[in-house]
Formats: sequence, C-alpha cells, structure tokens
Amino acid sequence: MTLPRVTHVVLGFSVGLLNQLDRILPAGSVLVVEEPAICAARHVAEQLGRLNCAAGVVEAPVQDEANAAGLAALVERPAAVRAVLPGLEYTVVAAAELAEAWGLPNGGPRAVRAFRDKALLRETTRGRGIGQPDWLRVEDPQAVARFRDEHGGECVLKPTHLQGSAGIQLLGPEDDIDEAWKRTEGADEVHLRTAHAGRAGYVAEEWLHGPEISTEVLVHEGRVVFLNTTATQLFPGRHPVELGHVVPAPGQGAATEQAVHALVAATGFRSGILHAEWILREGTPHLLECAARLPGDYIPFLIALAYDSDLVRGFVDVLEGRPPVMAGAPVRGAAVRFLDAAPGVVREVRGLDPARALPGVVDIWLSAEEGRTVEPVTSSWSRAGEVVAVGADREEAAANALAAARAVEIVTTPLP
Repeated sequence: MTLPRVTHVVLGFSVGLLNQLDRILPAGSVLVVEEPAICAARHVAEQLGRLNCAAGVVEAPVQDEANAAGLAALVERPAAVRAVLPGLEYTVVAAAELAEAWGLPNGGPRAVRAFRDKALLRETTRGRGIGQPDWLRVEDPQAVARFRDEHGGECVLKPTHLQGSAGIQLLGPEDDIDEAWKRTEGADEVHLRTAHAGRAGYVAEEWLHGPEISTEVLVHEGRVVFLNTTATQLFPGRHPVELGHVVPAPGQGAATEQAVHALVAATGFRSGILHAEWILREGTPHLLECAARLPGDYIPFLIALAYDSDLVRGFVDVLEGRPPVMAGAPVRGAAVRFLDAAPGVVREVRGLDPARALPGVVDIWLSAEEGRTVEPVTSSWSRAGEVVAVGADREEAAANALAAARAVEIVTTPLP
C-alpha cells in the first residue's frame, strides 16, 4: 500500500481520537493499523470512510504485546510519517515499539510496558518516592481473603490488564470473596480487546479512603511540560466507576507535582501523555494506576474548555518531537456528570431539552435510548449518558453539570 500523504499512524481504531485528529490533520494523512478480528467486527474500513483525515486501514496484530517488537516487519513505514499514536489502551505497547523501530519519539517500550500492567507498575515505582497502597499479586480467592483479613476486613480486587474500571471491586468484610473473584476473573472488553492483549493477572490492594484526583501530563523528552489535575467522584457501591469529573481539581500544590515528576523519573517515560489516578490520604497523593494514553471520560474536552488549549494537539506535538503550546493555567471551570438510571429497559427520557437550556450546559449525550436495556453500573461502558458544563470556576461548573443531570429523567421498566 503506497500512502504518500500519510504523516500519522494510529494503532487501534478509536472513534474519539480519530474524530479529534480529523479536526486538526489534513485529508488522507492518518493510517489506522488494527487487528483483523476487530476490523471485521467493528466495520473499521466503513467507519474510516466518514473521516476526511483517514487514508485507510492496515490489518496487523497490534495487540500482541509479547511480539510487539516485530510489528515493524509487518507494517510498511510511510515515507512521510512523523508520529505513531496509540488509539487504545491495548495498543500502547505496539505503538511504542513501532515508533522506536522507526526512530520516532515515544514513551519508551520498557516504560510503556510498565504502564500496561498494574502490578508491574507497582514494582517499577516501589521505593521511588511515590505513595502507594499496600498490595499483593493474587492467584485465587483464598489469597484475596487473607489479604482482606490483614487489612481491616476490606480491600480492592482488580485485574492488572484491563481499563475503564472493568473487573475492579471494593470489598468489605461481608462481601463474598468467591463470588467477587468470579466476577473479576470474568471481566473483559470483548468489543475492544483480543485474547493476546496483555497477560491476565490480579492484585489485591489496600482500600485507601480520601478524595480522588487524576493528573493529565504531557511529557517531552523526559520533562513534564503540561500538568492538569482533575477531581473525580465515583458511583456508590462495589464498583468504583466514575460519576463525574471537574477541571481543575482543588489545588494540591507541590505534593501532586512532586509525585508526577517522581512517576516520570521512576519509569523512564520519554515522550507522550500520562493519565494517572491518585487517592489523597492526609494530603499525600497515593498512586492507584496510570495509563500511557489519552484519558477517556471527556477529560480532553474538559481541558480544552477550561484552558482554551488542545490536549490532543499537544499530544501530537510531543510525539512529533516538539514541546506543545499549552496554557499554563485554566481560565474557567469545566465538568462532566454521568447520568444514572435504574436497570431495565428504557421506556422514556424526560427533561432533555430543558436540561440543555440550563446555564453553562455545553451538551448532553445519551447511550440509554428508548428500547435499550440499562445494565447496573459496573464499568465505564454501562453508564447511561453524560452532561458537560462550564462555569466561572470549578464549583460553578460542577453545580451546572449536576443541575442538568438531575433535570434528565431516564424512565425504565425493570427486567423480570
């Protein structure tokens, strides 16, 4: 395949990322490389036909992390290529390996592999000045039960290889460990992930209590060149799925900045983006997990609204080898609030237009449409919709998003 205009190669079909690249890159400049099975299941070639920036798709094993170093022998290097971008969590290793083979900026294959495995990241950052919960690799329910008993009757059980809160559970003294193990072991993202995308593993962690934040960081040649903090709220219950985000988070000052710099140094991350999640215990950030890719949950959109700066453009900049142009501080607040609905079949959605007309509301999107089934919220994929709003500051933005979310009523009929 001869692709003379291709300047950017995206590994993994990501509708969100490609829509953003369509906004900033010229026609025919983006080549997508995707797994054959996912190309067929998601009709990738057909969907790319709707994007001006798309040059086409090449099929290759971009999720085969064990053999990712050999990907360069399977994918022809476009003559004008300037950057390789990971489109999905499950392609970050392949993106780093391919960029390395082609001599292009990337996070570094070794560093990126650490971010793909939650247990390996804990081992990599141990003793490097980063707060962490106590933790243990576990291979059966009995190990989880022992860990819970040693930590006051509560713990967190999570898979090491998944994203979007899939399979993560908060376990108290009364929770059935055998049932929890089956749920976590059975969690997957079959619409995005193939069988060779990361080795399945599990960890039990100390359940830390405190405010949760995330940091969105652009790194250029090992130096942090942009840092945002996002405040996060979770749905109540066993599954720690995000209920809302607010940009910026209340200032954490030097402690958060120091933790971020320590994370970059400990992993040796070179160029790219990091999205890390932290719990603040007594004011000290403790690392929950970190991904070497763009964040989801509308966070890039919130940053654009709050900073008048383009995080996706900044991500492309550092992967092309130059510092990004980003604002040093936010000029307003921005928030997303996810909608909730009782599990069942959606019968009616009320209040959508009045909610859109409320102060500060940017827009509202629904995944729970009439006739569709709403499942209990156990991962990011099972939420009913979202509201994005702005305000003069973080408090006003959060209040505007909450008011609009409360104005929308999703009426469901319970399943038998």
